[in-house]
Order: sequence, then C-alpha cells, then structure tokens
Amino acid sequence: MKTVTSASNPHYQDWKKLGGSTRAQKKSGEILLEGMHLLDAWQAVYGLPLGVWVSESGIKRLEIAGWLADHAQSLRAPAEIFCSPDALFRKLADTETPAGIVARVPLPKQSDSPLPDVDTLLLDGIQDPGNLGCLLRTAAAAGFSQALLSAHCASAWSAKVLRAGQGAHFQARIYEAADLPAFLRAFKGVSLAATVQDAEPLHIVRWPAHAPLAWVFGAEGQGIGAATLGEAGHRVRIAMPGAMESLNVSAAAAICLFESLRRRQARK
Repeated sequence: MKTVTSASNPHYQDWKKLGGSTRAQKKSGEILLEGMHLLDAWQAVYGLPLGVWVSESGIKRLEIAGWLADHAQSLRAPAEIFCSPDALFRKLADTETPAGIVARVPLPKQSDSPLPDVDTLLLDGIQDPGNLGCLLRTAAAAGFSQALLSAHCASAWSAKVLRAGQGAHFQARIYEAADLPAFLRAFKGVSLAATVQDAEPLHIVRWPAHAPLAWVFGAEGQGIGAATLGEAGHRVRIAMPGAMESLNVSAAAAICLFESLRRRQARK
C-alpha cells in the first residue's frame, strides 16, 4: 500500500481527473466506483478492480479492512492500493460523507449494437442523474437486460448516476447516444411509450405476455421526442384520479415495468 499525502502527487491527480470528467472516462475507458456496495456489485460480475484508494479512517472500517485482507494480494500488476489522509481523500470522493474507499475499474464493454429482441428500457432526454440512476436500477430489478439512452441524457457513468443505480449498471447492457427511433423500427417485440399525448390507460392496453418489450420514457418537462414517440407501437398513460399533473419519471417507470412483470407472472 502506498501512502499519498500531497494533492500534487501524479497518481492522485490522475484519479481525481478521472472522477470528475466524463471526457477523461471516455478517453481512458475507466471509471471510479465509490463505496463498498458498488465495488462488491462490480466484483460479483467482473472480478477485481484495477486499483483502490482508501482513506485513513476508511481503512479502519471492518468491511474495507476485510476486503483488503482478502484481496490485496490478488490484485494484478500494475494495480495499486493507495491511502490518503481523510482531508485529501475527501477531495477525491464525490460525496459529502465519503465511504472510505474508491475503486478504479474499466468501463464494461458492450456488443457493437443493441439486441432487437430483448426487454429494453429507452430513455429520451433524462438529464437528472438521480432519476437516470433510479430508472436503470428499476429496469434491472424488473429484469430488463438492456438500456438505450438518447444523446441528450446525462452520462450513465457519472458518479451520481452510478450511486443512484446501486449496481444496476453491471446487470444490463447500456448504450449511450443511441438512435431511439431507429431501434424501435427494428425492434422485434412490443414497444410502449409512457406519455399523456393521445394515450390509453395502462390497465386497458393489451399486449402478448410472451413478447419482448421496449418501454420508452422521456424527461418530465419535454417528454418523449416526436420522432421517438412516432415509432412506438402503443402510447400509454397512468391513470391518476388525484389532482396531480404527472408523476416523477422514475416512479412512472416503476409502475409500468412492474405491471409488465406482473402480467407475465400471471400468465405463467
């Protein structure tokens, strides 16, 4: 383990830049994961990280100390373990109350193009990181194995989206800057868009229970773009007898995706 006490240390500067810049992430093909939960989620799918950075207080926590004791010797060169005083580590972490450990990992590699016949989440213009991460988490929980994000969405691999996703990023294929209308035209299943424009209530819309589904959700303000909406097979709205205009997009997605799951399970 190497101790770093200066912010001018080249290793520290490299990690800090990677944590705060999506451009640096894309250039290096690597991201930072903060906290043991995300590290465990990564490791369960992909194995050990490229390296870890811990704080002086974090290294005293049982789960972090236990992980280091179990895996420090297994990290392959040139992976390294760094430790810094809490004040320096706090500037490296993205949270107000740092979790004590940050892991460096490669961006998961996806196939060249999305699959046209699996359950897919399509997101058009979702810019709030918390909503985006929650949407990915909900889709993964409902068994959707693929997510397509339009060019106007927030970065799927930013620290805030990763935290909100709680490991969902490692359970599905994620495609950024995707052409949503083109995907819907080629999709071999049923496509549904959650909208209030000329839409039928969710409980009335019917579709084959066995068919792959592509659910489309848009930003709360602007909604789904016209080109994408025009390619959806069904326009669906959630019945709201209360005096509210809309639901948070992540709440709406949870209702729609788990209604899809309920129908499949009921058929079985």
